[in-house]
Amino acid sequence: MPFAGSKLRMAVLGTGLVLALGACTSIRDHRGYIVDQALLDSVQPGIDNQESVERTLGRPTFVSEFGRKDWYYVSQNTRQAAFSRPRANEQLILRVRFDDKGNVLAIDKAGLEKVVQLDPDGKKTPTLGKDRSFIEDLFGNIGTVGTGARGPGGGAGGGPNGS
Repeated sequence: MPFAGSKLRMAVLGTGLVLALGACTSIRDHRGYIVDQALLDSVQPGIDNQESVERTLGRPTFVSEFGRKDWYYVSQNTRQAAFSRPRANEQLILRVRFDDKGNVLAIDKAGLEKVVQLDPDGKKTPTLGKDRSFIEDLFGNIGTVGTGARGPGGGAGGGPNGS
């Protein structure tokens, strides 16, 4: 019988190990435009216009608000490990530029070089001015409030009621 208990322990240990390793796998996700390279290659500058681009590629992810009305198609693949934030591992930003008549001028592509990783200092917000200690904050105004400082000409200080 001692041999059967050993087998059971090994089976439980093996199952626990498989479950633990399964929790470490990353989650893959796709966000945004689904890229079809054949459709992208079929859009030609000087030949296509806004209507043909919309029929071929679909509605853009967004349209620029300022200047020319460029169309943007954004596609991003992400990975997320357990207990962490998703990180982009592939990205395509497709910008379709149009002339004043609505014809395609150019198609620009960009990738992960456009991704910015922000790392804010979570416990402090940088501000201008002197960096004061807690004691200076607590006792810093002693002697400056209620000193009876006079306004110009030595008269009363011109408060809201003129007194």
